[in-house]
Amino acid sequence: MIITRTPFRISFFGGGTDYPVWYREHGGAVLSTTINKYCYINCRYLPPFFTYKFLMRYVIREETKTIADIKHPSVRACLTYLKLPKGVEMTYTGDIPAQSGMGSSSSFTVGFLNALYALSGKMVTKRTLAKEALYVEQQMLAENVGAQDQVAAAFGGFNKIEFGGEFDFYVTPLPLNREKINRLQNHLMLFFTGVSRNASEIAGEQIKNTNNRKIELRTMQVMVDEAISILNNGSDNFDEFGKLLNESWKIKRSLTDRITTSRIDAIYDTALKAGALGGKLLGAGGGGFILLFADPELQPLIKEKLRDILYVPFGFDTLGTQVVMYSTQDFY
Repeated sequence: MIITRTPFRISFFGGGTDYPVWYREHGGAVLSTTINKYCYINCRYLPPFFTYKFLMRYVIREETKTIADIKHPSVRACLTYLKLPKGVEMTYTGDIPAQSGMGSSSSFTVGFLNALYALSGKMVTKRTLAKEALYVEQQMLAENVGAQDQVAAAFGGFNKIEFGGEFDFYVTPLPLNREKINRLQNHLMLFFTGVSRNASEIAGEQIKNTNNRKIELRTMQVMVDEAISILNNGSDNFDEFGKLLNESWKIKRSLTDRITTSRIDAIYDTALKAGALGGKLLGAGGGGFILLFADPELQPLIKEKLRDILYVPFGFDTLGTQVVMYSTQDFY
């Protein structure tokens, strides 16, 4: 029996520059952190007492005799890719809903690959898990996904992640002390809009517009280093980080008319009027989670103004995907 725990992520700056159509020519960079909200995958070889060979339990339950009959695309692709010799049982649970802008599909793929490798008695590196998750999602499934989610889920932590070049991606942890990390965390608020959406469809629109949005994407990429400079400047005042988030959101929402909605705009405007300095909709857009930056003293008022949507407390994660339980399994 294997259980893996894989974090979800929050992306602050640079989202959109992690699509291959952009970074293969221009390079790309994001500033992101994983958080203490996780997906858990319970995996084992299926005992031979059943008429089916594969049992998958997530939102639905699947019982199939072949991998090809599995409906869940990532499960089907991962099992096809790794070619395990026996039938498999998998159960998925998560701390947040799917399709909500936190990289949940990539966290699932990374966590499932990690579980399958452990099940087969192999330990692989975080880089291997990230690269193979990218291959599964971008090549095997041909989904409109960037490259930051898979890397963040595998490595964990608060990082600058660069894309392009000889090794495809580079992960540079931000060496902030605990006091600064706590101060930044205390300025961040997370709210769930209640709307789930298909990120691949929205991302597809953005990818089509890439050649027409070069100035915007370059500006968003430069903001990654601007944000790091703010965090590294020795000051305890991070207000400029929040203001930069606001500027980045203004640019992001212009990339395609599917990124925001009138309801999301109303939520964001309400937060700004209540004292938030900035924020953004996480992920490709259209719904999911909204991240806000605000002075801790003003956060009770913001919560009150946004009382009709769910506030979600969180902290930063540093570990990335992990095997949290490994128990040997005697087979028949």
